[in-house]
Amino acid sequence: MSMTMHEDDDLARWLRLTEKQRACLDLLIERKTSKEIARILGISKPTVDQRITAARIILGAANRDEAALIYARLKQLYDRITYDSVQVPSPPTLVPSDFPDGDPEPVLKLSDSAAPTFGAGQGSRDFFLPFRDGWRHDHSIQARVMIMVGILVALVIVVFLGLGIAEALTRLVSN
Repeated sequence: MSMTMHEDDDLARWLRLTEKQRACLDLLIERKTSKEIARILGISKPTVDQRITAARIILGAANRDEAALIYARLKQLYDRITYDSVQVPSPPTLVPSDFPDGDPEPVLKLSDSAAPTFGAGQGSRDFFLPFRDGWRHDHSIQARVMIMVGILVALVIVVFLGLGIAEALTRLVSN
């Protein structure tokens, strides 16, 4: 009967410890100093000392070392992770196919290309057909350089056209 009374006392002490006290005691078990515990938990050293002192009182320990020993023993008893029994999924069942010969090829067409799909209908996609490969991410270095040069040339042309229009408008307004 004294064994169950002792176990009840241990459980009561374990349940009275707060999560913050347990965090400090976990590091105390690893032989960390209050300063190291404070640094790891991101709190002040006096806060660590206060939590350890409160936990020491709950555990009925005379000093930090005894508190660590008692906490380690209680942790082995009461800090067990409870796992659910492993559930093995049932094997997949085959479903009859509505596709001719079980082939979904006409319905599902997979492609590794990232071609844009603008507009609705086949005619709108044909307009972008020459530019389809420009959207891919697997070009060689030379192809990427040529694409960048092409974009740069187009940008320069747009800038010069803008400057030409601005100059023409300036002449028109000044006359």
